[in-house]
Amino acid sequence: MAKITILGCGFGTALAIMWDKYGHKVTAWSKYQEEIDAILTDGEHKRLLPGVIVSPTIQFTVNPECVSDAEILVFAIPSKFVREAAQRVKPYVKKDTIVLNVGKGFEESTEKRLSEVISEELPDNKVGILTGPCHAEEIARGVPTTVCCASDYEGVDAYLQETLQNSRFRIYRNSDLIGCELGGVLKNPIALCCGIVEGMGLGDNTIAALMTRGLAEITRLGVALGGKRETFNGLTGVGDLIVTCTSSHSRNHRAGLLIGQGIPAEEAVQRVGTVEGYQTAKIALNIARRLNVSVPITEQLCEVCYNGENPLKALEILMGRPSKAEEEIY
Repeated sequence: MAKITILGCGFGTALAIMWDKYGHKVTAWSKYQEEIDAILTDGEHKRLLPGVIVSPTIQFTVNPECVSDAEILVFAIPSKFVREAAQRVKPYVKKDTIVLNVGKGFEESTEKRLSEVISEELPDNKVGILTGPCHAEEIARGVPTTVCCASDYEGVDAYLQETLQNSRFRIYRNSDLIGCELGGVLKNPIALCCGIVEGMGLGDNTIAALMTRGLAEITRLGVALGGKRETFNGLTGVGDLIVTCTSSHSRNHRAGLLIGQGIPAEEAVQRVGTVEGYQTAKIALNIARRLNVSVPITEQLCEVCYNGENPLKALEILMGRPSKAEEEIY
């Protein structure tokens, strides 16, 4: 059993509940005292995980020194706060602590993957990622889940697999850290699109088209950024795409529904909360243009989200693109 400290009490609370149940010593950190007070008072995270009991054996704190005895330090932080959190705990992190990122996004100012951001701030630590099709609501309730772990450091993936998996949470190793991380990031804009078309009242055919051609788009950009093509056919590619595009648990999907119903994108995101696909779409488009990679779905999503284009017009543009063979890579 391991000493695990989790930064972030959103998705982090679900992980804390699971790993505490399986015998690990778990501490969860938040920079918001009111968030911790509410969890301790209610005995549950009512906003995110209503009805799921939070064990009193989980320690909650706002003190960044809580990382000092962690064997595994987990970042479960929205992308825009990852560097800040790393800087806050940096003075207290031991060099032999394994650092694990479970977030899915880019840092907006640098367009870097989150594992890169963490490695910059914690250069003495071995960093890995855990990613795949997993909603907090289901992890906390013990729904059988499979994910992947990856690291550029020898033996870290095996250690994380052996330590963190259990009878309800199966972990596969994957040698492609870049591909695994990008799969979890780039599926978010496609999920936002699927929510939009559902909000417009369109059918399964349209959603299937978006998911399939979206996967092709994710793969093109992911390979251009250094990922392996086959990775995107696995849990962190098509698996994560399916769960995020089709589930009401997905904040990207929920925000998309509102946009499809006529709510301006910025307002829809404010209503839902953290919607990684909204920010990721703009960053992914910038990267794709720099690398000369075709991402037509992401491009039209940005027109809708940032330039006020009508979603129906965006769909017409996508349907009216020049004909091509499905086997074409670019």
